[in-house]
Amino acid sequence: MSNTNPLVQMETSRGEIILELDAEKAPLSVANFLAYARAGHYDGTIFHRVIKGFMIQGGGLTLDMQEKPTAAPIKNEARNKLKNKTGTIAMARTEEIDSATAQFFINTEDNKFLNNTGTSAADFGYAVFGQVVDGMDVVYTIEQQPTTSVAGHEDAPVEPVVISKVTVID
Repeated sequence: MSNTNPLVQMETSRGEIILELDAEKAPLSVANFLAYARAGHYDGTIFHRVIKGFMIQGGGLTLDMQEKPTAAPIKNEARNKLKNKTGTIAMARTEEIDSATAQFFINTEDNKFLNNTGTSAADFGYAVFGQVVDGMDVVYTIEQQPTTSVAGHEDAPVEPVVISKVTVID
């Protein structure tokens, strides 16, 4: 990654995470994430899905497990050659290939099975668009939170992990 890539500061109830986004290899995903960040969409959302040895997912649900409204889905950039490695951030999506909106996840392991290997929904993959450059200790702290099922969401932290603010660092 280069010095021209945007940096983002994510303040959580467990500490701060600094992300460097890869605007060259994932321009749509980066522009999408920055638009949500600048609009304040992520402020007050939670990490609603936390799975040890896999990833932490957030950016779409409020403290009371309500899904926030989003803009239209974006095109999946999983063919950008960026891999779902430990510390990378990627767009979450449904089973539809081009369904990512605001939700993202941070990989806590190398998750090769999430990389693009074909054209079907099952093997198209998840678009990586950046990486944690500071605060992996915070990511691992979040990953270790005890989880439960809440309002139909599996793997939700028992004590909510709140994203209080996401700031684009100029």
